[in-house]
Amino acid sequence: MTGSPLRASSVLRVGQLADTRIVDAITLDRQSRYRRRVLLTTDGGRELLLDLPEATYLAHGDGLAVEGGAVLIKAAAEDLLEIHAHDALALATIAWHLGNRHTPAEITRGAIYIQPDHVLAELVEQLGAHVHRVRRPFEPEGGAYGGKGPLHSGHHHHGGGHHHQRDHDHAHDHHHHDADDGRPPRRDVKLTVVQGTFRPDKRES
Repeated sequence: MTGSPLRASSVLRVGQLADTRIVDAITLDRQSRYRRRVLLTTDGGRELLLDLPEATYLAHGDGLAVEGGAVLIKAAAEDLLEIHAHDALALATIAWHLGNRHTPAEITRGAIYIQPDHVLAELVEQLGAHVHRVRRPFEPEGGAYGGKGPLHSGHHHHGGGHHHQRDHDHAHDHHHHDADDGRPPRRDVKLTVVQGTFRPDKRES
């Protein structure tokens, strides 16, 4: 360890760091970027006591306010599964199956990223997807209201049952964040009521 311990009791979002002196950085995986109070070690080797009023999501590029400036948050590269499909509909179908299991997933225009899970890898391959192991930062989708909370283990199906893993925190972050706090604005979704024949996907066993 080098230097005196640092203490952070507030978060500075990306848009609030322009005139702030960066005194150190800390690289954390996604699981570790939702915290309230914990003792950490910065990339420079200094002790950092994170002491926030409530559990808070820390995005890549955010800062932790400390005496003399801020400690920059960096998203660590993680082992992930990268899922590709032959078209957008197939990728959307896979996203539905993953969502049905409450699986944390990062969805991009051409791929879906999830944490390594051989059962889910076999499932999406059965649905026609291609799965590759990659290392990159992980930013899964947040809740329905745009907030990002702790990563949940998800739901697993065994013999037709629907079991909930109970060792995770059920506190969901449902706060709205405006564009001026450094986060992207909330996305509006348009729903249209149509008439037609409903044919649910029955490929899931």
